[in-house]
Amino acid sequence: MKIMIVYSSFHHGNTAKIAKGMADEINAELAKPEEVEVEKAKEYDILGFGSGIYFLRHHRAIFELVKKLPNMRGKKAFIFSTRGAGPVSLYHKPLKRELLRKGFKIAGEFSCLGYDTFAYLKLIGGISKGHPNKEDIEKARDFIRRLVKFQ
Repeated sequence: MKIMIVYSSFHHGNTAKIAKGMADEINAELAKPEEVEVEKAKEYDILGFGSGIYFLRHHRAIFELVKKLPNMRGKKAFIFSTRGAGPVSLYHKPLKRELLRKGFKIAGEFSCLGYDTFAYLKLIGGISKGHPNKEDIEKARDFIRRLVKFQ
């Protein structure tokens, strides 16, 4: 099975840790949005899209990539994120909507806490310190293992 995990990771590298843990677990290709060749996207059986959460949604680079993709009717995708706090279902909705518009079938979603010092949080020393930790990365590895097993 050919799988690519696309991620944006800024500030503390939270999402990179999760993306690399997943990729290592299933031997997937890892890429940043600007590295993806959109004309080759259909060659993958599953595409994963993830980033930290910024202002209630994934990073704009992920959305820019999805908009450039051709119709992916019937292809599978999964969504993942790292976040300081809050409801995952709310944060994943905008990206999920865009992926569905492109014809993807959503195979699963994963999220975990990530150290967050964005904007005003910097003034208080940040939130979710120490995340993602080993347990978070193991949960991500378990998620991707199960996702691939049932495809």
